[in-house]
Parts: sequence; C-alpha cells; structure tokens
Amino acid sequence: MDKTEYERKWQEKGFPLVAGVDEVGRGPLAGPVVCCAIIMPLDDLIEGVDDSKKLSAKKRELLSEEIKQRAIAYRIEEVSHTVIDEINILQATRLCMKRAVEHLPISPSCVLTDGNMTLEVSLPQESIVKGDAKSYTIGCASIVAKVYRDNLMKEMAKKYPYYGFEKNAGYGTALHIQGIREHGLCEIHRKTFSAKFLEKAERLPPSDT
Repeated sequence: MDKTEYERKWQEKGFPLVAGVDEVGRGPLAGPVVCCAIIMPLDDLIEGVDDSKKLSAKKRELLSEEIKQRAIAYRIEEVSHTVIDEINILQATRLCMKRAVEHLPISPSCVLTDGNMTLEVSLPQESIVKGDAKSYTIGCASIVAKVYRDNLMKEMAKKYPYYGFEKNAGYGTALHIQGIREHGLCEIHRKTFSAKFLEKAERLPPSDT
C-alpha cells in the first residue's frame, strides 16, 4: 500500500504541510504518556518506517535518529503520571497530542492522528485507525515517540530499580507487578492503574540509587 496516500490527499486539497501525531504509553502502570507531532518531506521516504511496535529496538533507534534529522519539524511532549491520574488516560493523551501539534516550530496545514482521536486544535484533521501502519507521517511520529519514552523509562529504572522499567517501559509485566507487591508504588506510578496490585507497602520513598 502507498503509505503517503493520506498525506497526498490533503496536499491535493491545498494543505501542503501535513503533520502526523501519535502517542506511546497509554497502557503502562508507570511513567508519562508521550506524543510526537512531525512534518516529514514526502519526496524522499525513509525505508523501513512502520508501526513502531513491529520494529526491533535497534531498528527503532536508527530510524528515530534519521527521522529527526530529515524532519521538516517535530515536537515531543509528555503528560505526567500525576495528570493521567487527575484527568484519565484518554484525556491526558488528547492533551499531549494537542500540545505536540501546537508547539511544532513550523505550523502545519492539517493533522493526521492515529486511532480515533479528535483534537481541540484549529486545524483540519483526520483520524486514521491503525494510522501508524497506514500513514508514513504517523509512522514516523510513532517511532520517535516510542524511542524517546523507552529511553526515559531506562533512566527511571536507575532511580527506581525494583520494577524492571528498563525492560518493560512501565507496562504491567509479571516482574513489574511483583515489584509493586514487594516494594509498593514508586513516585512515577499511575495510582489509578497500579494501586490494585498493592499488597504490602503503600508507597516506596524516592530512591537515590
């Protein structure tokens, strides 16, 4: 399939700068949700761009660097675990996407979003189910967001070593859940997601390790 079909359709309508936006981190028990909005040139496509979940970690790292170097503009935004607990993950994701689009250093003409997500922005927009696999621009955004968040969670693993964040990126693996039951929640856990796994300590004090 032509992964630039959606972008070219909008360009033919008179919207030359098509931004793709995607998120990563809706499902984890800990850490922020991360979104990337990106505008890519469509005359020289990067080979291998796809849904970030289908790619190896090494391939994602290499692609992310190339994507950022070639991008016309991109922006990465985070919404914290605290805000996720306050307004729920759907609203936090929508807020994160909105910020990423609005803070692009170059204003896009329109926006393509992954999934079934309508953003409160003043631009024309289109939601594409499985857009990270169907749209080149959304695919690029998904890769950049995934690599950024994975690296962030690897850093968090140094501070909170009991949960395997360097391997699971905050998702609810058996090792992660065991860590919660043995050590309680750490500072970056989403309480609305993870409190049900508590059996002993309610909260682990911030670690200096």
